[in-house]
Amino acid sequence: MRSPSELRKEIETRLEGYLSRDRDGIRHELLSLFVKIRSLTIPQIYEKLQEQFSISYHSVASMVGIIASRIGILHVRRNAEGTNTIYELKDQYVDVVTTILGTT
Repeated sequence: MRSPSELRKEIETRLEGYLSRDRDGIRHELLSLFVKIRSLTIPQIYEKLQEQFSISYHSVASMVGIIASRIGILHVRRNAEGTNTIYELKDQYVDVVTTILGTT
């Protein structure tokens, strides 16, 4: 099992790799939304990103899924009605994401 510092370093590496493939700034803006708002649904994210970028709803859902599953910095939970999944940036990774966003 990895120590917390090893896990943190792995998260940093994954985030840097993810953002290195961000050609038009959408991924950067998506992560910035999570730092600012912390708890979002796919429709909310889509609405915000659509103001600045030409992007599909499915692209947004795909990006959030990758961040939640492969990078591992989002907590996923269903709302009471079960209609929309709520994605929250995990508290222990807020400073990591903020730092990486500032350096990229």
